[in-house]
Amino acid sequence: MKVLVTGAAGYVGSHACKALARRGLQPVGLDNLKRAGLRDLPWGPLEVADTRDRSALDAILHRHRPAAVMHFAAYAYVGESVAEPGRYYHNNVLGSLTLLEALRDAGVGPFVFSSTCATYGIPSRVPIDEDHPQAPINPYGSSKLMVERILADFDRAHGLRSVALRYFNAAGADPDGEIGENHEPETHAIPLAIQAALGRLPRFQVFGTDYPTPDGSAIRDYVHVSDLADAHVRALDYLLAGGPSTALNLGTGQGHSVLQVVAAVEAETGRRVPLERTARRSGDPAVLVAEAARARATLGWTPAFTDLREIVRTAVAWERRRVA
Repeated sequence: MKVLVTGAAGYVGSHACKALARRGLQPVGLDNLKRAGLRDLPWGPLEVADTRDRSALDAILHRHRPAAVMHFAAYAYVGESVAEPGRYYHNNVLGSLTLLEALRDAGVGPFVFSSTCATYGIPSRVPIDEDHPQAPINPYGSSKLMVERILADFDRAHGLRSVALRYFNAAGADPDGEIGENHEPETHAIPLAIQAALGRLPRFQVFGTDYPTPDGSAIRDYVHVSDLADAHVRALDYLLAGGPSTALNLGTGQGHSVLQVVAAVEAETGRRVPLERTARRSGDPAVLVAEAARARATLGWTPAFTDLREIVRTAVAWERRRVA
């Protein structure tokens, strides 16, 4: 069975392709390669196209006739979304809508959507469950919430069932070392701390050391990318078995501070992370931790990687291999 995977050459999308292949399914990648970490796909064909290009989508759907779709293609830099909101609404929302209309007309069914905890905005309670109000504070989060609402409308109007997976801080790398995090520019804390430890960056910036947390730095829920990929495959199985549309959080339910990340990186690299302590970023909450009980109950999903050191270890191995 073929599964169309948009954003297949990106961080989470590539791990999902590998997970699909291990499951015995055929990923068909679609990526415009503008912000991709890969240039080919070891587990299936890679179609170079943009989700906003309806004629290209129609041709790809006709050529491969996928049974389902996983949708990862999106811009995902919060700061950039604030500076250039039009770019985010055009790519993330219009691209998703164009894709959904093509799927509707081609009769392609289940849809697994890569969403985000950024749809919740500043949390009013922690841990955050799926019933928490969605009030995003930046265009990136707003663009993902808009797509969730479009999906709900397409289900009601066209019977296109979907699962929106709202994940927290994606982290780590493929334990086999084949793929990992390779953003340009890189904005995630773990790879930036590793690069600073290995001397590839002059320092690692800690944004805020005066939060009401045990060590003063912000706390986040780091969920391993392979666990995210596994959840996407499970969500696909759930939909193929007839499950109704839903939205689910993906996280470990454990929070780790930025300074704990630094300590884990230092332990795994054996090197000091040079730090620059600076002011909080506007809109950064003190704590973001998931309540993921619904994903466990609905998908039977439990993260395999729950120890921060273990997550960091896979990222360190990938970073060393990536530039070796």
